[in-house]
Parts: sequence; structure tokens; C-alpha cells
Amino acid sequence: MALFAGCGDDGGGSSGTAVIPDTDTSTGATGTTAEPTSGTTGVSTDAPTSTTSDDTTDTTSGGPIEPPAYDQWLTIPLPGAVCGNNSQYKIFVNFHEGAKDLIVMLEPGGACWDFDTCSGKADLGAAHPDGIPDDLLYDPLTKNLSPLMRRDVEGLTKDWNMVFIPYCTGDVHTGNNVITYKDPEGVEPDLEFHHNGHNNVIAATEWMANQFPGTDRLFVTGCSAGGAGSLINYHFFRSRIDAQRGYLMDDSGPIFPSTGWSGPLHEKIRSSWDIDSVLTELPPGYEVEDDFGVLNTHIADLYPEDRLSTVFFQRDYNYSRYSYERFYPDMTKEKIHEYWAEDTDLMTALYDPYPNMAYYLPYWRGLNDSHCVSIISYLDTEIEEQGIDLGDFIADLLDDDKPLTSYRESVQPDEDN
Repeated sequence: MALFAGCGDDGGGSSGTAVIPDTDTSTGATGTTAEPTSGTTGVSTDAPTSTTSDDTTDTTSGGPIEPPAYDQWLTIPLPGAVCGNNSQYKIFVNFHEGAKDLIVMLEPGGACWDFDTCSGKADLGAAHPDGIPDDLLYDPLTKNLSPLMRRDVEGLTKDWNMVFIPYCTGDVHTGNNVITYKDPEGVEPDLEFHHNGHNNVIAATEWMANQFPGTDRLFVTGCSAGGAGSLINYHFFRSRIDAQRGYLMDDSGPIFPSTGWSGPLHEKIRSSWDIDSVLTELPPGYEVEDDFGVLNTHIADLYPEDRLSTVFFQRDYNYSRYSYERFYPDMTKEKIHEYWAEDTDLMTALYDPYPNMAYYLPYWRGLNDSHCVSIISYLDTEIEEQGIDLGDFIADLLDDDKPLTSYRESVQPDEDN
């Protein structure tokens, strides 16, 4: 099942709203398929090739690389980092000359935790089962995924340095486990799968820490699996990258309290992905024991001056299916939405007491089953009764002089019917 749709919209928007133009003028991605040597990162500004670029730097003992190009996507293989099929993992970086701000976006793409989901046999599966292509950022859908990562769209992050964290491990960028899944029907061969998301994030973070010292603003975001990954990994980004200020927007990947309907999902991924080994890396006193939902308040306590947020549609019919469909019998669309609404109530109760946390919860959008608020454009993300859309919310999130405000649209009975 597709996790986001490549649909664009035209037309005007309110202040702070990004509108995608008819013609995409952004620069195509560049890359390399060179195998990195130990401690060395390959960078190329040519179309993908099998040769090693001359622009390489030892990121273990050396300083930042001199960008071989600005305002272009560059492919950075990370030594020791792998995808679910054990192929080479890589990130994509877009430098802007003189920029002191950094946006990190984690890619969406479902999740998997058993033979059917990780082998691609199930309706609900995970992205890039065959690894990450060097030309991923040539793909129109990926290149145009979010206004926040585009230089040809006017927006608050247009002139920031940008890092795109691809997703190929089926574990919302969080796992730490090599596991063998057996075909329950005993027909297909065993599937060895590397849930290596956490280690990939750490490798990417170490590269960014070396490359972007003295960052002013660090903005971590992503939608769906990337949204959940942005929240779960926020501490690891924030504690390692030298940034004066931190911001988070988890788009459509909420980590609900385990005391609600998401509890069975949390227990399943805890074992399949070995989540406990990751959670033990949190600072003393911030261990997540039996309730994943406290990750939200833990990072709020750890970083009281940072500005943290979660956004999603209340009628999301994608992440909500992952949350409940394989864990409860006879799931109908309305029953899924009922569970989602009750879990949302639990989450907002966590957020409301914290001045450094906010949520933005519009009701419904026709695009992509109301999944991922920040993709393609911010059209139809408005909460009309409060005169705001997602673009406005992001502008307020990044404005340190404004208090964070939460928004939850009332039920719109004429929508999603």
C-alpha cells in the first residue's frame, strides 16, 4: 500500500501556505554507488556512477567536507550502515551556501514485523525492501514530497541546509535487531531481515555532527514512519548535533500511550525490533518502561527550551490501520477511527500541560487517505474555525517569540463520508 500519493494542487493559499507550482524547477539529485572505505564518505555531484568521487573526506579524523556543489542533492554512503536486506545504506544532503540552519527529514514508508509484512506479501508493508537507489532524489514523488525540502517553493526552510534520511529497515528508523522470519505456511525460504534503523540514524547523526558544527536552528521532521522516527530519535539528533535551538514536527507518526489501543502494536515491535536496547540509551531517569507514550513528555523534560509538536489528521486511515488492523479482529473503518480518536485523547492529555509541546490536528483531507499533513502542499490543511493552516502552524513553531498553541478541529460530519 502506498504511504503517500504523488498528487499536486495548484491555487492560492493563505499567508504561510506553500503552494506547489505546475513546473518543478528543482535541481535533480546526484549520487554515487562507490563503496566507502572505512572512515571515508564518498560524495559525487555527477549522475549516479560506479566510480568513486575525488571529493572524499575522512569524517572520523577530519573536519567537514567542502561541499562540491550547493543546492543539489548529493548521495552520502555511510560506512557500516545497512538496509533490511543488508545492502549499503546512504543519506542525501543538500547544502546551501552560508546556511547556519539545518532541517533533517526522515522518509516515510510503512513498517514490518513478521514474515508477511517484511517479505512484501501483506497489504501493509515497508518501503525499499531491495535497498535505496542512488537516484532516489530523482524520483518526482520523493523530490517533491514536502515543501520543507524544496528550494523552488517559498518557505521558511528554503535556504537551510537539508538532510534526507531514507527508510529501508521496516522499523520506523528505530530497530536494532537482525531477525529471521519464517514463512508461517512453510513454503518460502527463511527471511533474514536487518532492522537497523537506529544504527543508521546514529551513523547519519555522527556524519551531520562532523559536517554541521555551530548550527543555529535544527529542525527534525518526517511523516508516517518518518514522523515516528523523528520523535523516537529526537534525543539522539539533539544531543549529538551542535545546535543552538531545536524544533520537532512529528507528522502522522504519533507515539500514543501504550495504555490505549496501541498497546499490542507496541508489544509486537518491542520484540521484533529489539526496542528495549535502544530505549536504554536514553539518559538515566528517562527510561521508557511499559509505556511508549511517555517518550513525548521525556523529550519535553530533557529539552525544555526546544519547541516540539505532533501533527496528523483525525481521520487518518493509513497509520491508523498499521496501529490496529493486525491486532484486533473485525476491524472496520469506523472502528479504526474510533480507536484512533480515543488514542488521540490520551496523547493530547499528555501534551496539554507542557508549554514547549503542541499539536495540530485538522479533521480530514481527501489526499492520501488523510495521511501525512505536510506532504505535497499545505492546501486543505486548514482549520477554518480557528483561521490557521499547517503553514501558519509551522511558522509559529519556528518563531521563538510566539507561545506554542495547540489546535484540534471539531468533528466535520460532512467530510470523509
